[in-house]
Amino acid sequence: MNLFDLSLKLNGFPIKEARRVLNSVQNLHDEGFRDYIEKQKAQIVHYHLNHNPFYQSIFKDTEYTAWDAVPIMTKRDLQQPLINRLSAGFSPKNVYVNKTSGSSGDPFVFAKDKFCHALTWTIIQDRFGWFNLNFNNSKQARFYGIPLDKKGYYKERFKDVLSGRFRFSVYDLSDTALQGYLKKFKTTNFDYINGYTSAIVQFAKFLEKRDLILTHFCPTLKACIVTSEMLFENDKLLMEKHFGIPVVNEYGASELDLIAFQNPKNEWIVNSETLFVEIIDDQDQVLPYGEEGRVVITSLYNKAHPFIRYDIGDVGILSKKSTLQKPQLEKIIGRTNDLAILPSGKKAAGLTFYYITKSIVEDDGNVKEFMIEQLDLQTFKIIYVSDVKLSDSQTKFIIKEIENYLEKGLKIIFERQPRLKRSKSGKLKQFSSLLNKT
Repeated sequence: MNLFDLSLKLNGFPIKEARRVLNSVQNLHDEGFRDYIEKQKAQIVHYHLNHNPFYQSIFKDTEYTAWDAVPIMTKRDLQQPLINRLSAGFSPKNVYVNKTSGSSGDPFVFAKDKFCHALTWTIIQDRFGWFNLNFNNSKQARFYGIPLDKKGYYKERFKDVLSGRFRFSVYDLSDTALQGYLKKFKTTNFDYINGYTSAIVQFAKFLEKRDLILTHFCPTLKACIVTSEMLFENDKLLMEKHFGIPVVNEYGASELDLIAFQNPKNEWIVNSETLFVEIIDDQDQVLPYGEEGRVVITSLYNKAHPFIRYDIGDVGILSKKSTLQKPQLEKIIGRTNDLAILPSGKKAAGLTFYYITKSIVEDDGNVKEFMIEQLDLQTFKIIYVSDVKLSDSQTKFIIKEIENYLEKGLKIIFERQPRLKRSKSGKLKQFSSLLNKT
């Protein structure tokens, strides 16, 4: 029985209609696809200009004239009651309502009309199908957080049952807990692993330490799909070695859709069927393929709530291999609010610290996880989980490398902890700056 599809249908999400629309879009070629994109862009702007007072207040102009004149929306624009932002005819009772995780520092509640949300699931099912995974019958090993309040907890557990998934806690990644996870893999025919990158990496490191290959215990596994956090190449290689399956990088946003998904050829394919993705500079000008800038996304189907030229808060690059119908994401560099500001006035991606430190502590073998905090202009704290304290020679080498890559005179504090603090959702923020909170 197709429980997952049935649950969507019973909740009013027209999954069959969404599937028909997706198939028709995927069958378009060249000029037909170009016409489709231009038509959908114009239609969604016109719709919200005619039916959404909130969007009218952002747009300011009286009518749509050209795409590059359409204003950029930000998360700050959306931080007001949802009822103020819904289009005419929509209410919280007849739309899909959820909230962002707040990892960007600007959380908000959002809505999708039911057809738009059905399209989201259709895209996800389509991409998972690239690896012969089916939401209706493939068993998922899920490494995610879970609400701790009773109502939220049991709601997620019920959804787990309908979706054929078993949820592993990301709040406890001790060796004892991971040993229990391995035992579950030995006794369950999982088809795939899905969840937060950092938690799944810890499971791979646990297997590495014991020289184990997961498919020796669970031969039904086909793929591992990681999401929500940065995936580093050496972590991907580690997971593929000790899981014995391909590792797939997913990039999405709950308020939008699945944005990009790696295919079996290792190409990070952008969702061009239901989204329009642009990379823009600081002057809001569209950049050519291959150049780094802010990621701006338009949801082509959401009539309940406008997400039109929406600045998602990430910095990324679309590959030079991209075409309109097949854009490819080269990399996501980090969030725009994750910049480290140095005493000289220089700005650097906060993950620069993470990259530098990671390349060094990985060789140590004892360091399980770490994160970086900027406390003030000059001071950075490296918080790490390790069996033993980093030696003086290790800390001095890390400081020297940071000075080489960035600048001299920075104060680096090392703090060993039994575990790292994760957000309520279970995500691990690899770099954070207290300067951005003032």
